[in-house]
Amino acid sequence: MTTRAPRIAVTSPSFSRHPRLRDELCAHFPGAVLNERGVALDGAALVRFLADAEGAVVGLERIDDAVLRQLPRLRILAKYGVGLDNLALADCARRGVRVAWTPGVNAQAVAELTLTFVLGLANGAFARAAELRGGRWNKTGGALLAGRTVGIVGLGHVGRTVAALLAPFGCRLLGNDVEDRRAWCASVGVTPATKDEIYAAADVVTLHVPLTAETRHLIDARALAAFRPGAMLVNTSRGAVVDQAALRDALVAGRLGGAALDVWEAEPAADPALLALPNVIGTPHIGGAAAEAVLAMGRTAIGHLVEHFDAERAEGARVCG
Repeated sequence: MTTRAPRIAVTSPSFSRHPRLRDELCAHFPGAVLNERGVALDGAALVRFLADAEGAVVGLERIDDAVLRQLPRLRILAKYGVGLDNLALADCARRGVRVAWTPGVNAQAVAELTLTFVLGLANGAFARAAELRGGRWNKTGGALLAGRTVGIVGLGHVGRTVAALLAPFGCRLLGNDVEDRRAWCASVGVTPATKDEIYAAADVVTLHVPLTAETRHLIDARALAAFRPGAMLVNTSRGAVVDQAALRDALVAGRLGGAALDVWEAEPAADPALLALPNVIGTPHIGGAAAEAVLAMGRTAIGHLVEHFDAERAEGARVCG
């Protein structure tokens, strides 16, 4: 007797257009439905797309009880990526929908973009490149990263990788996390510090925290006022960790030296007023989009689906036997 393949849907456009991920998914789950139109799905469109799905690969789509209650067949959400702020975990648990994810799967990619930002802000390369494109030859240089203080807020997978990448530059590294990371800090030469100590001392503050009720607008007007004059901010975590209006005010007022943002409060839109400032670098949430990271994220999502439905089949066989 042939067992019917579970119905799988993939909401993520980047997964859906990746030929190797498509082939590998369909080898395990023939007939999987992919978001081939490449459009962002939400609300009623998201529900229609997932209507018959028993398992789904999701990216940044918001899935809460309003969506879940219309998807009675759904049993597992496999996260393509690492942030879970778009998934209402309590609602999933209440509805019996498993959420599967692999922390740190794109840490190296995000950390390397962070290093790019830190270096580009310090040496002024991005600003000079933009001026040169506009016809201005400005040989004003920036500063060395060596000997400067970098504050890392959030010492999870990405934050720890950032620290490792920065170590050869001879920076003074300050680190903060809600978990007790003192042993790790001592082993790698990072000095534990409070957030306020980091704001007051760091030449560059880089953010690597998840988006939660506690971290939403973590960097607000009060925090920015505590930054040392001329300090620079890097955010490759989640857009809403930073109050963008307050950041814009601080940059316009000259209190900050610059900012680099890969994430935005309202995506896929960025912030034109921020991007118009000469000391701001902006990218469209590409931190986890390195080719190797995309493949790794997709394969771990597929792996979670395979593991889940293999376990279901094994349990069914034991019950029937």
